[in-house]
Amino acid sequence: MNQKELCAKLERLELLHRVGLALSTEKNKERLVEMILLEAKKLCNADGGTLYLRNRQDQLRFAIVRSRSLGLALGGTTGRSINMPPIPLYNEDGAPNKRNVATWACFQRESVNIPDAYNAEGFDFSGTKEFDTRNGYRSKSFLTIPLVNQEDYVIGVIQLINAVDPNNGEVVPFHRNTQEIVEALASQAAIALDNQILLDGQKILMESFIKMIAAAIDAKSPHTGQHCARVPLLTEMLARAACDAKEGAFADFDLSEREWYELRIAAWMHDCGKITTPVHVIEKATKLETIFDRIEIIRSRFEILMRDAELAYLKALRAGEGDPRVLEERYEREVDILKAELAFLEKINLGGEYLPPHEAKRIHEIGARVYTEGGQTRKLLTEDEIRNLSISKGTLTEEERRVINGHMVHTIKMLESLPFPRHLQRVPEYAGGHHERMDGGGYPKGLFAGDMSVPARIMAIADVFEALTAKDRPYKKGKTLSETMNIMARMKENNHLDPDLLDLLVTSGVYRRYARRFLSEDLIDEVDESSILGAEPKPFEMPDEAERNKRREGFRAEYRAFDRALDVRNRDAEFDSANGLHD
Repeated sequence: MNQKELCAKLERLELLHRVGLALSTEKNKERLVEMILLEAKKLCNADGGTLYLRNRQDQLRFAIVRSRSLGLALGGTTGRSINMPPIPLYNEDGAPNKRNVATWACFQRESVNIPDAYNAEGFDFSGTKEFDTRNGYRSKSFLTIPLVNQEDYVIGVIQLINAVDPNNGEVVPFHRNTQEIVEALASQAAIALDNQILLDGQKILMESFIKMIAAAIDAKSPHTGQHCARVPLLTEMLARAACDAKEGAFADFDLSEREWYELRIAAWMHDCGKITTPVHVIEKATKLETIFDRIEIIRSRFEILMRDAELAYLKALRAGEGDPRVLEERYEREVDILKAELAFLEKINLGGEYLPPHEAKRIHEIGARVYTEGGQTRKLLTEDEIRNLSISKGTLTEEERRVINGHMVHTIKMLESLPFPRHLQRVPEYAGGHHERMDGGGYPKGLFAGDMSVPARIMAIADVFEALTAKDRPYKKGKTLSETMNIMARMKENNHLDPDLLDLLVTSGVYRRYARRFLSEDLIDEVDESSILGAEPKPFEMPDEAERNKRREGFRAEYRAFDRALDVRNRDAEFDSANGLHD
């Protein structure tokens, strides 16, 4: 070996070393496959090449295609798709397809070095010849190398075309020494690519599992609609606006690629604790609803009262206890009163924004009526029915509201129990803070603005906006844009929402872009943006650091019962696991 050949070989070895280091650090699969092919081309001075990846259907799909002389660059990071059909590894009869040189290399796990494809025997190069005819090209020398992972499974194939002599520019066969260098590269590339495929597979599996949980929560109650799916979209839209801000409160805010992924995972998981919330509480469309709407029972009691009134009227009429016309008018007046009272209770049962005191008093008066059933005299309404009908706003009692609010404790505990990798460590904090308030009045921890990250505060905005505009809740109608933004302006004044983020929701136009995509036309109206931006938060007192640390670490008193219950269940599960006890 002369000095020139030795220098060339050393140069290729150094290139192979550099490429190996680069392959071990590249995290993007598209850039990785592109690097593998381009460096392989460089090592043997090939004019063109293709990298195939094996898919789940046992096909070799075109992942990246390059041709220097044709100026062809498809796949990889180019953004240009490859419209060539994949090559099946098996024929329709199930037999291995060994007519194609790439599939042969895949089955045999051996490299194939062909000096001239037009004179090759045993392989079908008809597709290559058609390509050449269409493009005025001449495919000659081929070097095809399988990418075999550590489990001896072929994950792809590198195919290089037309080795070019650097001295005269002529197409020559691939040299044996060059082939060995490329095979070494292919071996390193297969490991790096397989690692990336495995990581991507795990990522896809985790994301699919997370979205499946979110979909299950939405499906658990048709009245939650697409909440778990839409909040992540709005969260990302507002986070993007914050990253794009060039001035103001978010001029320095930005998210790396990993931080974006962390936020997406948290947004999809933000209500995962609802999977523990009883369906009859989530589904409580009326004040009296449990497993069924108890207004039906109350209707039957009114039927008894009306029947009793009719019987009393008929008995009095038969006994001649008075003027028949007077008796009839008294009976009809009693029935009308009963019907009016039932209609009133039916209306009250639907819930609403506010129950006036005089209506609450009337509920108690109606409830004090008595009726007879099975020989026993009972009050028309039980204490529990009166308590539920007297709910001042919405359909939930305070206990039921705490049960629903307790989903945040479950969310945080569930997420904190997961072994998230380092780049996802903030998922529990992001997902668990969307019901907190700027002034510490939120739940479940009562955090203050300064103790909440920007992503957590973004999710709070998204959660409220989606809930207000949604049309599919059992306890309310969807609000118009103007109604929604006016409510959120009051929440800004009362330190419920981050004022800077609410302003950004307006000035960036995110709220309108979301509305055009998800809201019906009847809900999209004009919004007085100046009044939203002009709303000023009320001043509030910030507690000392000790109190704030206490809140960061624990839950508010009314939610500690959920925390303790979860801890007991977790300890029981750990005991069962440690002692081999399973359901």
